[in-house]
Amino acid sequence: MAANHLNMFDVKKIRDDFPILNQQVNKKPLVYFDNGATTQKPSSVANEVLAYYLNKNSNIHRGVHYLSAQATLDYENARETVRSFINAKNSDEIIFTSGATSSLNLLAFSFGEKFISPGDEIIVTEMEHHANIVPWQMLCGRKNAKLKVIPFDNNGLLLLERLPELISEKTRLISVIHTSNVLGTVNPIKEIINTARRHNIAVCVDAAQSVQHLPIDVQELDCDFLVFSGHKVYGPTGIGVIYGKEKWLEQLPPWQGGGDMVDEVSFDKTTYNQLPFKFEAGTTNYIGAAGLAKALEYLSNTGLDKIHRYEQSLTEYAMKKFKEIDGLNVFGNVSGKACIFSFIIDGVHPLDTGMVLDKMGIAVRTGTHCAQPVMQHFGVDGMVRASLAFYNTTEEIDYLCQGIDQVKKMFL
Repeated sequence: MAANHLNMFDVKKIRDDFPILNQQVNKKPLVYFDNGATTQKPSSVANEVLAYYLNKNSNIHRGVHYLSAQATLDYENARETVRSFINAKNSDEIIFTSGATSSLNLLAFSFGEKFISPGDEIIVTEMEHHANIVPWQMLCGRKNAKLKVIPFDNNGLLLLERLPELISEKTRLISVIHTSNVLGTVNPIKEIINTARRHNIAVCVDAAQSVQHLPIDVQELDCDFLVFSGHKVYGPTGIGVIYGKEKWLEQLPPWQGGGDMVDEVSFDKTTYNQLPFKFEAGTTNYIGAAGLAKALEYLSNTGLDKIHRYEQSLTEYAMKKFKEIDGLNVFGNVSGKACIFSFIIDGVHPLDTGMVLDKMGIAVRTGTHCAQPVMQHFGVDGMVRASLAFYNTTEEIDYLCQGIDQVKKMFL
């Protein structure tokens, strides 16, 4: 089955849309396995951003002249594109931010101001990215609230049987990563949400590592909030999204003040704009939004289901290859994982591994991957991470395995 998906997906055609993949690094063909940090951009995205700066640039929501009106229209069309991509109920539920980190900070501030009191509790998981830990810790510090943690086992499986015992009458929010940026675990979000519903608890989903790999329907999930970053889903940097159910967004206070988020301003009183503008103070990254829309259109045209099946085939192929390498420890071994592989070669520091692979033209990430609690769980200082995308190939995986063998020969 895996081989069929590999053969049916025209990866060569896809790679033609990403010019950066055609270059050489250290006189070797580039093998880009750092997609968990940021994905490369198809020509359609780059061309859209360039066209804006050269021909269409004008501030949105500010002017009656032609360029401003066109930029405003493009911006709101981009909002609709995002709405359609994740199947939100209406476009007012889509808020543009600078990225998933900004989105989580927005929620931590606004939700915290409205709904968190001393003694209240927020639940996260042990496998969270720092962006889904630190804002909640800061909130707990401001409000004298408590942060609770769902642990995971040594295979990278979330111990959901612990969730009911963590929930109390003081639990106000569960914020959980959809796909671990270290382990590749795809968490059972629907099951978590169903549990939360029985206790009237809101749920936020960090989809920064999932929205580019598999179809997401926020109405089917029934999540209250969902965040992701543009640059991890083949779009520009500096643009991100927070989806929130309208019933929540209407109640939450704005987290930043300035232009465009206001209705009327006087020294006596300020009233706020309607959704979604209440949460978009100042000049937002409207060019980034246009680029993000192009990225999402590209993925939709390619087919998220096809992308998911192909990447699952790559994952199966890679895991089979890695198991054949003596002394290679891969962290995260649950079924259905995403194409994210964090590993250590016995007796070799991750930084040394990364540097040798770079000399071979292979781009991987080394360190703690903004997930130090995961490193603490396994008792390591860092890992090497190879994170794949739908423009990667089995031949590149074979080459990575050759690179790992080369590292072993040099250091062991």
